[in-house]
Amino acid sequence: MAVTVETLEKLERKITLTLPTSVIQNEVNTRLKRLARQVKVDGFRPGKVPMNIVAQRYGYSVHYEVMNDKVGEAFSAAANEAKLRVAGQPRISEKDQPSETEMAFDAIFEVYPEVVIKDLGQVEVETLQTQVTDEAIDKTIEILRKQKRTFAQRAIDAAAAKDDRVTVDFIGKIDGEPFDGGRAEDFQFVVGEGQMLKEFEEAVVGMKTGESKTFPLNFPEDYQGREVAGKTADFMVTLKKLEATHLPEVTNELAKSLGVVDATVEALRADIRKNLEREVKYRLLGRNKQAALDALVSHAELDLPNSIVQSELDRMAQGAREELKQRGIKDADKAPIPDEVFRPQAERRVRMGLVVSEVVRMHNLQATPDQIKAHVEELAASYEKPAEVIRWYYSDNRRMAEVEAIVIENNVTSYVLSLVKPKAKEVSFDELMSQA
Repeated sequence: MAVTVETLEKLERKITLTLPTSVIQNEVNTRLKRLARQVKVDGFRPGKVPMNIVAQRYGYSVHYEVMNDKVGEAFSAAANEAKLRVAGQPRISEKDQPSETEMAFDAIFEVYPEVVIKDLGQVEVETLQTQVTDEAIDKTIEILRKQKRTFAQRAIDAAAAKDDRVTVDFIGKIDGEPFDGGRAEDFQFVVGEGQMLKEFEEAVVGMKTGESKTFPLNFPEDYQGREVAGKTADFMVTLKKLEATHLPEVTNELAKSLGVVDATVEALRADIRKNLEREVKYRLLGRNKQAALDALVSHAELDLPNSIVQSELDRMAQGAREELKQRGIKDADKAPIPDEVFRPQAERRVRMGLVVSEVVRMHNLQATPDQIKAHVEELAASYEKPAEVIRWYYSDNRRMAEVEAIVIENNVTSYVLSLVKPKAKEVSFDELMSQA
């Protein structure tokens, strides 16, 4: 059939659909007859309900369903005939009936945009490089030693110092009144590890077992407890127990306790290096991937389909409401969240998705089965039982879809970096690991 497509503005199009009324009515009759064999009506045996009663009770809803189905089918057929890539759902409205035998509808919708990518040959993209040093391995060993540390009670006259574990009772008041979360008994923390606010830890340093102290504490403006953020509290703390920290020596025994197969310090360091290099690889890939995709998107020209942006806005707003609900906010599901709050992020996500999809389509960068298999095996390699992890991935289509998306992004990243002018930058291990 010949389809006339009217361009309204930018990506918006309109198609007029016509449907024979006989097709609608025949399908309504067919569905009502099918329904009559199933419905139960008082005074009639199953399957014996008169058609006029079935039509009276269910005719409107069945007619509505048929209209939706048939108009949807007609729209899909027309869009396919016109070779249109439809973005989002069409807005369909009924027109004045052109004749007794036909019904007419206007379908207004958006199409996917044409994506034009500028020449990337002269674009500089900063790519990070990092080496796993002996210093990084030493720091990791220190972390592992802390995981295996023990504590021994200190002398009664010893004063609390950094790295000591203290057991305290405390109570805090603001304007003379206690507040939620401001009181605890037999509370333990290691001085200097940042579990408590700095002023609290400094107040405990120098105290002896059995001593009590009162001190002021200023909560930061961005403190997670909003009811006390930016306020000053008066605390009284009593030191009940003081223990010294003992870290195990770096010996073969430590390696054995950490599950190292060869149970030697050399094997421990080799395992740590292997794990750190794997982590560095993923972090560098993530950072460089983002830089490559940012360059790609910033050099792409396209119009954004409003319908897809709106869908992304709705999804982000719903996610925000779910987060508020988890925090215990009352009526979180009804919280008004203006679109403008998330619009920049939503538009960026939609732009990124459209550009990446177009590059994948144009240059055949889809994930191959071998690439997906290799990526899953690489992910599983860091676990004690890789075969079980591989089965876990392959048992869930959603997990495999996530892996496929990552592989596609990696393919796009490699493609972009092959076009641009990479500018290598060496960063320290600590700097890389501290980046979000």
